[in-house]
Amino acid sequence: MPGPTVTDAVRRGLPAHVRSGAAVTDSGRFPPDQLRRPMNKNAKAVIRYHEETKHHYHRYARSSGYMDWRNQPDPFRFYEGTGTVDLPLTGQEPEAGYPGLYRRENNRTQPVTLKHVAKFLELSMGLSAWKVSGSSRWSLRMNPSSGNLHPTECHLVIPSASDIAPGVYHYNPLKHILERRADLPEALCEKIQSHFHGPCFLAGLSSIFWRESWKYGERAFRYCNHDVGHALAALSFSANLQGWKLTALTGLSDDDIGTVLGFDRTPWRPTEAEHPDLLCVAHPPDTDVPRTLPTEMLSAFSALPFEGTPNMLSKEPVNWEIIYETAARTRKPRTVETPRNYGQRPLSETPGSSLTAAAIIRQRRSAAVYSGRGGISKARFCAMLEKTLPRSGVAPFDLELGEPHVNLLLFVHRVDGLERGIYFLIRTPDTAETLRPVMAPDLEWKSVRKDFPLWRLRQDDFRQDAISVSCDQGIAGYSAFSLGMIARFREVVTASPWAYRHLFWETGMIGQVLYLEAEAHGVRGTGIGCFFDDPVHELLGLRDNTWQSLYHFTVGDPVEDTRISTLPPYGHLQRG
Repeated sequence: MPGPTVTDAVRRGLPAHVRSGAAVTDSGRFPPDQLRRPMNKNAKAVIRYHEETKHHYHRYARSSGYMDWRNQPDPFRFYEGTGTVDLPLTGQEPEAGYPGLYRRENNRTQPVTLKHVAKFLELSMGLSAWKVSGSSRWSLRMNPSSGNLHPTECHLVIPSASDIAPGVYHYNPLKHILERRADLPEALCEKIQSHFHGPCFLAGLSSIFWRESWKYGERAFRYCNHDVGHALAALSFSANLQGWKLTALTGLSDDDIGTVLGFDRTPWRPTEAEHPDLLCVAHPPDTDVPRTLPTEMLSAFSALPFEGTPNMLSKEPVNWEIIYETAARTRKPRTVETPRNYGQRPLSETPGSSLTAAAIIRQRRSAAVYSGRGGISKARFCAMLEKTLPRSGVAPFDLELGEPHVNLLLFVHRVDGLERGIYFLIRTPDTAETLRPVMAPDLEWKSVRKDFPLWRLRQDDFRQDAISVSCDQGIAGYSAFSLGMIARFREVVTASPWAYRHLFWETGMIGQVLYLEAEAHGVRGTGIGCFFDDPVHELLGLRDNTWQSLYHFTVGDPVEDTRISTLPPYGHLQRG
């Protein structure tokens, strides 16, 4: 039986257009002439979800209001009753230096073997440490997650490897093992390798919404998709260090992904199912690959028997209905996809980092408190922002999710060589022509550096403003800088409701870049999911949902909590 649902009683205090269930664009809030095209029911439902789950000064998005620790979901998924493959933990780290995170010309392409698949997973989805405080003990992972709740699961499809049997596997990061869910027949393995022109394997991501909604309620769907973006960038960087390129199979539908990963043949517990997100292929970088799978191959996957029963995550999971409704409204159909060209903008050589790429990945943490004193130089600030610009042939954005839609609104507090103020980084084509006319007319738009798309909008001390719009969190103002990710919204969602998820994936990928850049430059970052949506827009003079802020982030000098001890990530395992 389904778990308890969130009733209409929790809708008290919402604006009338939300309480009534009407789509925002039908409510009179936005003038009809602002709508460039008619919306279908899925787009209306998605925008309604987005409006309902905004935080406001007078109320927060709906959640349970407390954390039921007795009902906290298990942070690890197990498929019980499967065969397992132990992944090795020893072995030489990739030697690539800091530039190797992004470039791959110096990263030798490795064969698809147990050792290299293990390192790929360990440096992307594996554990990074255990933390201990008193009697409490919890794990951290290489891929960031909102609230460290980790709703994102990873699966592999391995058609050929010298020492791994062909099959569909689930990665269990706690035990660092592969759980074997299905065997791949030889004929199917040959078709996969032929289709992708050589040695390859597939990596798939899925989300368990209940893991996130346990704490964050209805806003959790947003956070789950942030985490997908974090994981995608983590996978892309890790593949890069093995000399592989990760390419998104964006032509597939969600149903296709579920077929490949056996989700349609899995005995899910209500509200604890994994929802398919994306399937990617890891392949040699000099190989151009298709962005989909042929129907006959999907039919072959649909005939495979799958093993394994998902473990129970909670005794009584709560069914936040609007999340599952929105997930249904944003399910992706099959589409025709072609390679994307993001241009060849060069990467700056300096300033860099003396750390290896793997060391940067391993030491990534989320800051909890900033000192309010330390800053960074203008050169390092620009170098960090530069890495968020999509480029062809450069990880992680050459994974090719699609056209970029996200830009950065920056609150600069402590950057040597830059005045305090609010700034704007243009990451996407045509933004200046489409965004500037709908923003406040008195913004400066003063160029910061030649041939770099960073502009100063206002010069002043915006530390308190940054704190205020970020749910009064001091980390947004006591940092060197903080930012909001401003996405082209209504046009994208109206054209393709499923692209709502992709917008959050893009912001999560940007967040992962900033996490690693912060570590490389001697500071620390943290994502901020709690912010007051519309007050952020008001800072720019935005009056409708043509553009929306989807994710916040902040970077600064961290204050370490000496009460918390750190233990090795896999000290609990007895193998090498």
